[in-house]
Amino acid sequence: MCGICGHLNLERGRAVESALLDEMNKTLQHRGPDDEGFYVDGNIGMAMRRLAIIDVIGGHQPIANEDGTVVVTFNGEIYNFKQLRTELIQAGHRFTSNSDTEVIVHAYEQWGDGSLSHLNGMFAIALWDTRHQRLLLARDRIRKKPLY
Repeated sequence: MCGICGHLNLERGRAVESALLDEMNKTLQHRGPDDEGFYVDGNIGMAMRRLAIIDVIGGHQPIANEDGTVVVTFNGEIYNFKQLRTELIQAGHRFTSNSDTEVIVHAYEQWGDGSLSHLNGMFAIALWDTRHQRLLLARDRIRKKPLY
C-alpha cells in the first residue's frame, strides 16, 4: 500500500505551497511508513508515501527520466515491469533503479499516452510532463487503486 497526492494551480504564475503539500502527504502516512518524497516545480506539486516492496533501496519517488522532464508518483504494482524494462532498454532508455515506477516514465517517453495500454497491473499514477506542462492522471482498468 502507498499513497500519492498533489496540487496543480491552473494559474501558471501561482506556485504550489510546500506546506500545503506536506500537510496533504502527512494524511497518507498510514499508507506508507517506509518513505516519503516530494516534487515541486512552480504551479505543480506531487508527493507520496511508500510501503517499500519492490526495489526497497532504490525505489524512492517521485522518479524522473534522465533529463527531469517527465516525473511520476505512483501507487501500485506493474506486474510486467521486467519485460517492459528490457524492451525499453533495448530502445535506448537508461534506468537508474530496478523499480517498477521508473518503467512508467520511460514508457511515457516511448509511447506517450499509449504507454498506459502497455502497463499490466494495479495502479494510480500522477505523471507531470514538463515540456508540455501537462498532468496525466491514470488508474488501472479494474480501478483497484484509488485516485481522486
